[in-house]
Amino acid sequence: MKTPPLFQKSSDSPHIKLVGDCVGFAVGLGNVWRFPYLCQIYGGGAFLIPYVIALVFEGIPLFHLELAIGQRLRKGSIGVWNTISPYFGGVGIGSLMVSFIVSLYYNTILAWVMWYFINSFQEPLPWSACPLNGNRTGYIEECHESTAVNYFWYRRALNISSDITDNGNLQWWLVLCLAICWAIVYICTIRGIESTGKAIYVTAIFPYVVLTIFLIRGLTLPGATEGLVYFFTPNMNILKNPRVWLDAATQIFFSLSLAFGGLIAFSSYNSPKNDCEKDAVTIAIVNSMTSLYASIPVFSILGFKATTGYWDCLDRNIISIINEFDLPDQSIMRDNYTIWFGFLNTTHPKKIASLKLRSCDLQEFLDASGTGLAFIVFTEAIILMPGSQGWAVLFFVMLFSLGLSSMFGNIEGILTPLLELHVVSKSVPKEVLSGVICLVSFVTALCFTLRSGSYWLEVFDSYAGSLPLLIIAFFEVTGVVYVYGIKRFSEDVKWMTGRQPNFYWQVSWRIISPLLMLTVFIAFVTLQTQKQPSYGEKYYPAWILAICVLLVVLPCIFIPLVAFYHLIKKVLGRRKKEGT
Repeated sequence: MKTPPLFQKSSDSPHIKLVGDCVGFAVGLGNVWRFPYLCQIYGGGAFLIPYVIALVFEGIPLFHLELAIGQRLRKGSIGVWNTISPYFGGVGIGSLMVSFIVSLYYNTILAWVMWYFINSFQEPLPWSACPLNGNRTGYIEECHESTAVNYFWYRRALNISSDITDNGNLQWWLVLCLAICWAIVYICTIRGIESTGKAIYVTAIFPYVVLTIFLIRGLTLPGATEGLVYFFTPNMNILKNPRVWLDAATQIFFSLSLAFGGLIAFSSYNSPKNDCEKDAVTIAIVNSMTSLYASIPVFSILGFKATTGYWDCLDRNIISIINEFDLPDQSIMRDNYTIWFGFLNTTHPKKIASLKLRSCDLQEFLDASGTGLAFIVFTEAIILMPGSQGWAVLFFVMLFSLGLSSMFGNIEGILTPLLELHVVSKSVPKEVLSGVICLVSFVTALCFTLRSGSYWLEVFDSYAGSLPLLIIAFFEVTGVVYVYGIKRFSEDVKWMTGRQPNFYWQVSWRIISPLLMLTVFIAFVTLQTQKQPSYGEKYYPAWILAICVLLVVLPCIFIPLVAFYHLIKKVLGRRKKEGT
């Protein structure tokens, strides 16, 4: 039996190796970056409700299905779907396309991490204080009106433009970091994940240690309670938005690597009699608990960040009022500001209006979001810790190792299907093929190093990394249940695990999972046709909407195209037989 290019067998038993690697991959960028980011966008606790529902009725059943079908048929994603039915061959190609597109922006996140890592060796940390202006008489106004952490992220790291249509130039530091990241991925791809040996178990534990340290520090900060209340308190009105349910489902797919094709190929090298049901439940629960655990320090620090921002807003207003009305110092405090403001606004409305005071609302500071949430929140915590330079290096090493492990899965999801499709001659060394994949990916991903790059990354994550996964997963379930046959599949599972799939598995595979995915898909498409997609308070122009549609269609179009190809081939073959 041939060894896969990245996941080669070790001296460990296949079962231990599978569980160990999957648990190692459970702590990834999807847990530390994407999950808290989505929770924050959708009001914290509101996102947890569809997330748990998606985990129970989509995530775990699909994870079990992919592990089981790969383990039973002993093939990769292309081979499995061609074996089930040639008409479903496009499902494997769709998974390949999703893996390629996602790897583009995932490695861009690693480039951001690399830039922060390089700057972590400065003393003091460059995001700990605002830089001086040109004549060195004060701080740069943009930074002074925000925070040093925000300024470093938006101006020094991204140098972000004001609009997605304002592309600007390539940012050389991001281009350099991106090149280094793709070079590292290429080197690791050549050597294979087996070169790390037992290190996979170390990298699985190390992030928990670092996250625990940040958790302890975060819980001791003022405002941590407000952040955690925000995280665990659901706003039920948000659940009316189908986008929440779509992002909850796709976050499950991201965390568990569902519909990417890598899991099927990975499980095909497992022992034929492995208890895949036990593995599916264990790994899925560990994965989701990791996401929750990573979010607690994020939101406790977010609460601190929002509270300090809220206090700073109040203090600036208080100083303005005291100076304008010539009041004694400390006559107005944070706890009686609302009373004073109400009184003065009633008695001297024109004077108050002329001050142009900021509207200070803690909820608004908690709602401030973006793809850089994890970067902003954790770097805020780092500068408050003793030995901040060392903690910065540790944190970004941890984040880089997490992202690198995610990239292994993505490259596996590209390389293995290409070899199965025989689109490349067998005489071409795998090292050359890997090099071509990494080079093409690097060149394509340069769009993310423009000044508008973070906007484009959000577009790719929102469209290429969401709806296509839902569609591919839907065809996976229907292909196994209604084409391969649920009875046949259940017998296979019984042969492998020694147990017949119980009522939960049966009803999830047959009805709930496909119905839930179909409902979310229809609701989301309906919403998109009624409301023009936007970012912030701006709407996407028509040409960017066309790119959004393309990102969704490109991976999915192969499903009907391959089916149509085999249908035409069958019809022509039948006519040829009849003619002879």
